[in-house]
Parts: sequence; structure tokens; C-alpha cells
Amino acid sequence: MSLRLLSRVALALLFTAAGFWHFIHPATYLAIMPPQLPQPLALVYASGAFEILGGLGLLFGPTRKLAGWGLLALLVAVFPANVYMALIHEKLGIPGWVAWGRLPLQLPLLWWVWRAMR
Repeated sequence: MSLRLLSRVALALLFTAAGFWHFIHPATYLAIMPPQLPQPLALVYASGAFEILGGLGLLFGPTRKLAGWGLLALLVAVFPANVYMALIHEKLGIPGWVAWGRLPLQLPLLWWVWRAMR
């Protein structure tokens, strides 16, 4: 297995597992949902479904590019929830370094998706 294929499979597993977690434990995501967004549970389920679809889509040549663009859009769309989580980290019992440190990790994740979709 080439390094590129291994990387793509790892990324697909990451997104697919995270997507399933939205359905298994939605409370995790509801806790970081900015309060001004409507229908938070529907948004949690929708983002989980798109993570699963995007992760699986990376594995197949015909769907790889569309899945990559979808995952890039999803990462941008959920960034406000990550910022909100950082702002309320004490209420959630999350260490500040974890909550704030997660934000810049979005950049390498965006890059990884970009590389995987090519």
C-alpha cells in the first residue's frame, strides 16, 4: 500500500468514525453548538452524515474530488462550533490548551483533505 493510499484511508476512517460518533453520542456536539444556530440536533446529525459520506467518498476515484470539496466546506462550516467550544471550555470541563489548541489544527486537516482529494 502506497503512503498516499494509506493516508487517504486513514483520513477516511477519521471522518467516518467522527461522523458515526455524531449519531452515537450527539450530546458531545450539542454542547459545542453555538446557541444562535437553529435546530441544533438536526445540524449535528447532518454534519455527521456529511462526515460519513465525505470520508467514504475519499476512497473511490469517481467521488474523491466531490467528497474532498464537501469535507473542506464542512470543516469551514463547523469552525464556529470549535471557536464556541474554546470560548466555553471551562463550562464543558475541557482544559483551555485543548480547546484553543484544537483551532489551529484545522489548517493541517484542511491541507490533508486537499492532498487526499487530488
